[in-house]
Amino acid sequence: MRIRGLQLYYGTFHALKNVSMDVPGRAVTALIGPSGCGKSTLLRTLNRMNDMIPGVRIEGKVEIGGVDIYDPKVHVELLRKQVGMVFQQPTPFPKSVYDNVAFGPRIHGVRKKAELDEIVEKSLRAAALWDEVKDHLHRSAYGLSGGQQQRLCIARALAVQPSILLMDEPTSALDPISTLKIEELIRELKRSYTIVIVTHNMQQAARISDRTAFFLHGELVEYADTGTLFSRPRDPRTEDYITGRFG
Repeated sequence: MRIRGLQLYYGTFHALKNVSMDVPGRAVTALIGPSGCGKSTLLRTLNRMNDMIPGVRIEGKVEIGGVDIYDPKVHVELLRKQVGMVFQQPTPFPKSVYDNVAFGPRIHGVRKKAELDEIVEKSLRAAALWDEVKDHLHRSAYGLSGGQQQRLCIARALAVQPSILLMDEPTSALDPISTLKIEELIRELKRSYTIVIVTHNMQQAARISDRTAFFLHGELVEYADTGTLFSRPRDPRTEDYITGRFG
């Protein structure tokens, strides 16, 4: 994924300022920075979720596989199939565990039960949830714990076979044990997916990401290998943030 000269405005407010960065494939890229710095806004530009906000204006390019996703010829529905998203709060549908995972494939035309069964099992296994729910597939997803619901949302995203997975603070509403399970899952998933994660937790970024980008006031201040950024930051603003002087 290549981002070049990305500018985003909410009306007259300049939320992203000339952001350029390359996101490596099959790796975890963390976006960090204080609240309101633009990291979640950037995440939502990567599957055009900001399109749904009135008054948004976007300039620059976001390329996936060499294609500018803001080209008018790009079908947004197909883009969001390629670029899945998991939100801060677990958001299961008011359906069974099975129907949550099967929802996307059905939307995209999968009808055969055997094929849906295979997709559901494969997706739940990929989200490290199958063994916990395989005997309760037709019970309401609301009966799962918060951590299980979040893993179900990850399975739901994986069911449509994306190549990129966006995660907006996926563990901020979870307890420490559930957080650990999600972090272990992210490490496994990066073998097959490109992952971009927004996190306020710098320790989490250090634990699970390969590269980290630090944002401040809508600007990309520094972007480097995670170990380098946390141990030898080039910009004093980065050092001030990761050492707790502000944020």
